[in-house]
Amino acid sequence: MNMPIDTVTIAFIELRSRLHGLAMRLLRNETDAQDTLQDAWLRLHRHGCPDSTDEARRKLPVVVRNLCIDRLRDRRLHPSADCDEAPEQGVEMPVEDIEALRMMLEADLTPRQKEIFNLIGNEGMEYTEVAQRLGMTVEAVRVDMSRARKKMRENYNRLNP
Repeated sequence: MNMPIDTVTIAFIELRSRLHGLAMRLLRNETDAQDTLQDAWLRLHRHGCPDSTDEARRKLPVVVRNLCIDRLRDRRLHPSADCDEAPEQGVEMPVEDIEALRMMLEADLTPRQKEIFNLIGNEGMEYTEVAQRLGMTVEAVRVDMSRARKKMRENYNRLNP
C-alpha cells in the first residue's frame, strides 16, 4: 500500500539540492547541513503542512536559513568541548548595567517589536503562537522580529565599533 506524498515532501524533494547548497554555504559542515534539512522538513510537518506545494516551496528556504542561523548562534554560545583553547570567562555585570545595556540595544524598537522580541527571544514562544496571541499573521511577526534583530544589531555595532 503506497502512502500519499504530502505538499512539504513534494517541495522538499524538488528543492533538496538548492536547500542543501544554502545550508552548506551558511554552515560549512556536511553533517550540520544534512541535520538542518531534516529539521526543516520536520518543523514544517510539526507546525502543520502548508496548504499548497507553492507555499511549501516558499517556506522551506526560509526555515532552512533560520535553522542555520540558530545552529551558528548555538556554536558561538556553546563552543565544542574538544577545542584546545581555554574557554572565555564570562564577565560579571551588575543587574543595573545589564538592564542599561538591554535598554540601549532596544532603544530604536517599536513597542510591538519589543513585545515580539520578548515573546520569542525570552519566553521561547513560536512564531505561530505569537501571531495568534497578538492577532497578527505569522509573516508579520517574522518581519517585525527580523526588523527588531536588525535594529538591535545596529545598536550593538554602534556600541562596539
